[in-house]
Amino acid sequence: MVIEPLISSAGPSPSTRRVSIGDAIVGGDAVQVIAGPCAVESRYVDHAMATAHAGATALRGCVFKPRTSPDSFQGMGADGLPLLDAARSTTGLPVIAEPLEVDDIALLQGHVDALMIGARSMHNTPLLRAAGRSGLPVIVKRGMSATYDEWLQAARYVEQTGNTQVILCERGIRTFETATRNTLDVSAIAVLRGRTDLPIAV
Repeated sequence: MVIEPLISSAGPSPSTRRVSIGDAIVGGDAVQVIAGPCAVESRYVDHAMATAHAGATALRGCVFKPRTSPDSFQGMGADGLPLLDAARSTTGLPVIAEPLEVDDIALLQGHVDALMIGARSMHNTPLLRAAGRSGLPVIVKRGMSATYDEWLQAARYVEQTGNTQVILCERGIRTFETATRNTLDVSAIAVLRGRTDLPIAV
């Protein structure tokens, strides 16, 4: 739920909504760590076990990957789904993956515990709606050039399907600096805490 107008920094902030991804409660008192390799490959289960031993509370593993270059690895697709199943059963941790197209959601259901809308897909309104209709928790990553309002409106597309299990993810934005890939906008946390009760992952 988006709260308007902007709440004054001197006033109370809304309480944070709690979203359950398996046993991980995002927005609660405990810190949750979502970790894992960018793309699922043959040794994903080994990586998942190491990630779990390091203290992660949820696994990321994408079988569909949006890439800047068409020559880069695009993901295993449906062939990677058994690896997600194996990682989840071996570690006992929930698994999160990113659909690129609406049809990907049906493939992922039953294999993942939450969906992640990537930065490149934040403006894909049919995908946002389909993710909401899945009934799974949905993590909406901020687009590389998205304003706070645009990001919140993307989350509303999910919520308007009746799915209130929505998490915002600040993953860094594009700036004039090229030394680093993305620049983390820490101020987003403070600003959005006064505008929404959605939990914010960084």
